Amino acid sequence: MMNQSTHQKPHAILFPYPLQGHVIPFVNLAIKLASNGFTITFINTQSIHQQISKAGRSNINDNESNDLFSGARKSGLDIRDVSIYDGFSVDFDRSLNHDEFFEAILNDFVFHVDEVVGNLMLSNPSPNILIADTFYVWSSTIAKKYNLVNVSYWTEPALVFSVYYHMDLLKQNGHYDCIENKREDIIDYIPGVKAIKPTDLPSYLQSDDTNMVVNRIIKRAFKEVKNVDFIICNTVQELEPETITSLQKYHSIYAIGPIFSPGFTNTFVSTSLWSESNCTDWLDAKPHGSVLYVSFGSYAHTNKETIVEIARGLMVSEVNFIWVLRPDIVSSEESDYLPIGYEDNIKDRGLIVPWCCQTAVISHPAVGGFLTHCGWNSIMESIWCSVPFICFPLLTDQFTNRKLVVDDWKIGINLRDEGSISRDEVAEKVKFLMKGKEAEEMKQRIKKIKKELEDGLAINGSSQVNFTKFMGDLESILQLNHIAK
Repeated sequence: MMNQSTHQKPHAILFPYPLQGHVIPFVNLAIKLASNGFTITFINTQSIHQQISKAGRSNINDNESNDLFSGARKSGLDIRDVSIYDGFSVDFDRSLNHDEFFEAILNDFVFHVDEVVGNLMLSNPSPNILIADTFYVWSSTIAKKYNLVNVSYWTEPALVFSVYYHMDLLKQNGHYDCIENKREDIIDYIPGVKAIKPTDLPSYLQSDDTNMVVNRIIKRAFKEVKNVDFIICNTVQELEPETITSLQKYHSIYAIGPIFSPGFTNTFVSTSLWSESNCTDWLDAKPHGSVLYVSFGSYAHTNKETIVEIARGLMVSEVNFIWVLRPDIVSSEESDYLPIGYEDNIKDRGLIVPWCCQTAVISHPAVGGFLTHCGWNSIMESIWCSVPFICFPLLTDQFTNRKLVVDDWKIGINLRDEGSISRDEVAEKVKFLMKGKEAEEMKQRIKKIKKELEDGLAINGSSQVNFTKFMGDLESILQLNHIAK
């Protein structure tokens, strides 16, 4: 816990990016910091706040559903719940109008942030730390204006951070932003990264349209991150030692992950954007390790043909499965994508739900594998539960995360090696993971990596040591700022 005798109590404003995969690790960080004596003001966009509130109404008292952190405060944590206008009405479809939404996040959102932070400076205690998602492009502007310590929180692996950080090297060597004669050979010149294929770069760096809004956000964000005071990263030193060591030559970066909620499966702070189906009774009736969990995350889309082939493949595999199928997995305007009569055909061994508590499902003894889009939260959670992977990346960092899982750590297999998905390949890979003798070695390896996560979070583990060092360095700069006043 921080020494508060020499200066004002630490009060951090936390700003997650407005996507489910970013909100979850920010909430877990808020709990961790508040448990160490911080006052936290947590700021979601009004849209995200309403989605979470609406999804949680079936689980909590209606009067408390609009305050996401009421349960945390009852447990003694000083976490305050604030929402911010993002430039659009709450019912605006941000997924369907992705580019328009993120264009506003890139250019106009800072004005709303400025107004909210300005008002927060009047609170008691007044904020003295800003912890913003690395993808935001305005942190230095706001931190400088209000004299806040500027902390960047990176919610993905260090490998992805390093690739984005060295985009200039990719461009110089013709692997990015080079439409003519774009190179396809192995990339082996990024500091701290032994080798990576161009097809394992984040999807935005594989695109020929380098002027699309997401690419412009990334370029500005990684120019901006060079100005912050500290970078904290939701990874484990032992999983990415060379990459983290190399990055530390440039910045104060601390690998403090994985940051899970204190109860892992149960938390007093809701983070889900959709109402969760309870799968426990169904899982309780299944044999140990017999169920494949299938989920493609909260945001990325795929096409109807892919969903149909996966559906057929799961049926042919004769393996038990739970499949999280978001209503908008194909698009916000199309929800009828499963084969006719499919749920009746698989009802004895398959359960399809629109959303669920993922940690509750993958920690259940009946679950023995995970067909995943390779979101970083999903990977960390699944390793924690010793559940190996079938990898089907769809977007952004998921292609690079797949490289770590399959090529580097060897705790998963690819759903497809190239080309489009076929039901036969789906069935073959599912049977390999769930029933194949060769998969046993993979399951042993994932137990070893789980041990690295556990060791990192232990009292003298790397993540805990790094967190303690971050807290000490943060206290030092707060004292200097206090003296300067």
